[in-house]
Amino acid sequence: MQKVLITGTAGFIGFHLAKLLLSNGDRVHGFDGMTDYYDVQLKQRRHSTLLQNPGFSCDERMLEDARAFDETADRFEPDVIVHLAAQAGVRYSLENPRSYIESNVVGTFNVMEAARRHAVKHLLMASTSSVYGANTEMPFNECKKADTQLTIYAATKKANESMGHSYAHLWNLPTTMFRFFTVYGPWGRPDLALFKFVDAILKGRPIDVYNHGEMYRDFTYVEDLVRAVALLINTIPVRPDNPGDIEDGDSLSPVAPYRIVNIGNSEKVRLLDFINVIEECLGRKAIRNYMEMQMGDVPATWANTDLLQRLTNYRPQTNFKEGVQKFVDWYLHYYK
Repeated sequence: MQKVLITGTAGFIGFHLAKLLLSNGDRVHGFDGMTDYYDVQLKQRRHSTLLQNPGFSCDERMLEDARAFDETADRFEPDVIVHLAAQAGVRYSLENPRSYIESNVVGTFNVMEAARRHAVKHLLMASTSSVYGANTEMPFNECKKADTQLTIYAATKKANESMGHSYAHLWNLPTTMFRFFTVYGPWGRPDLALFKFVDAILKGRPIDVYNHGEMYRDFTYVEDLVRAVALLINTIPVRPDNPGDIEDGDSLSPVAPYRIVNIGNSEKVRLLDFINVIEECLGRKAIRNYMEMQMGDVPATWANTDLLQRLTNYRPQTNFKEGVQKFVDWYLHYYK
């Protein structure tokens, strides 16, 4: 049994990861700010579901409050910290960029400081496929440069990667950053495309289809994603004695126990095909409002997951048609 402190357990991915680790017999303590970026009731339902397991406990406080997070870490004394809490959303970052600095930079610094003080055996932190920005060589590879972020959200996540590397180097703090690719599934966020599309179609509202649907995403089913994260918890990076020993394709730093890992489905899906499947699952047609590309967005994402496979002998594989059906089933049950 491990003691795992997870930030963002009332959030979409944190909820699913906590559920999986609890089922594996770990003790989990959650930390979440319960902000009103989207429906707080949904967040509360996630936490109340987790609290039915005696191995789960949580604090509902803001990550930007260093004293609050330190108190939690001091009381729980984690073996591992998984940092998933963040101000998410590419589009919202155009409206309220300051919240991304406060949550994603200041909040992440507080997590890293606690991890350093407690000398945790592994710090794992969420990044995003958005850090690849204007890169066009696909599938995206962790060993390629990613210096052309297109939104403040992506820039804060790239900053987290750099901050994580410096702490790994300075304090010999084993750190893994994972870059998530378009996560979807039951209990998903209302600001994500799948949730918005299903909600609008059922209510007879139009859906906004950017770039006239000629966009491609590597849709990753949430249960696949958290399984990969759980496997990476015990895949602890070690500072190499000789940088020349690092295998080709491994993003391990030559000067720190630090690694970046893509977690995606390794399949490019056209947005129009994704919408067609939603319509099939609902038995209804969408009213489509075709629009130009939105500022800061990218036409395609696609993950190379060879490194994940090599490290964990696993890669996500849920077909998006199966995953969409599971989301629709959850949505219809949850909202009756």
